[in-house]
Amino acid sequence: MHFGASMFCTDYSMAPVELAPALESRGFESFWAPEHSHIPLSRKSPWGGGPELPKHYYDVIDPFVGLATAAVVTKTLKLATGICLIIQRDPIQLAKEVATLDLLSGGRFLFGIGAGWNREEMADHGTDPSTRVALMAERVAMLKAIWTQTKPEFQGKFQSFEPMMAWPKPVQKPHPPILVGGAMPHAARRAIAYGDGWIPLGGRGVDVLEQLPRFRQMAAEAGRDADSLPVSVFGGQQDADALKRMRDAGIDRVVFSLQSAKADAVLPVLDRIAELKNSLG
Repeated sequence: MHFGASMFCTDYSMAPVELAPALESRGFESFWAPEHSHIPLSRKSPWGGGPELPKHYYDVIDPFVGLATAAVVTKTLKLATGICLIIQRDPIQLAKEVATLDLLSGGRFLFGIGAGWNREEMADHGTDPSTRVALMAERVAMLKAIWTQTKPEFQGKFQSFEPMMAWPKPVQKPHPPILVGGAMPHAARRAIAYGDGWIPLGGRGVDVLEQLPRFRQMAAEAGRDADSLPVSVFGGQQDADALKRMRDAGIDRVVFSLQSAKADAVLPVLDRIAELKNSLG
């Protein structure tokens, strides 16, 4: 089972160029960068973690720029969006950003995506929240066309484009793994429909291990091999017994959420998690 770490990197936290080599040297497999372009101050959309939205949601840096700096100072660490709000990004430009990062990192990019929760944020990007799930599916199809076809063209409900040339293509073939984030059953169904893996959120009263048999059954019913759809659990617990249960259940990856803080606060946490990893064998 792989260990990853996620941080809302800000101007008051460790920078990716500092955090990424610290993760790699301690045996972490991946670094995950979350995304919010902005937070509308109306704050109408409820946050699933409680009544108050933490400050780092307002302050988080752009994930692709941050991950690009991390790529320069690492050699084996996988670089991931956790998650990218593709419904808020232009898909043609996004296809180039993903392919460029995959190229410059030597094929180390993991493309975590999600439909988002902040409806006001979506609306500011011109996205209708009521159609965001259908829009996400269409944009995944559009991205795949750009990455895999020499002269892609696309006719969709929300967006279309005429035959074009778009380079570079990703190093990973046919494209970087698309890992779909969100809860059971809806996000799990989307992961099975067009993804290469599922990212459920642990904690908040959710037991992912209880959901795992249902996810695998859903995959089989859809004609997908569950072994080809790795599960990456966000919100890993710093508990050896819990981690052993996840490993034994076939969880592919556990991603630990780190505080948006400087090295003196973060590095001891990384050391403790690394010790847990080593204790699992």
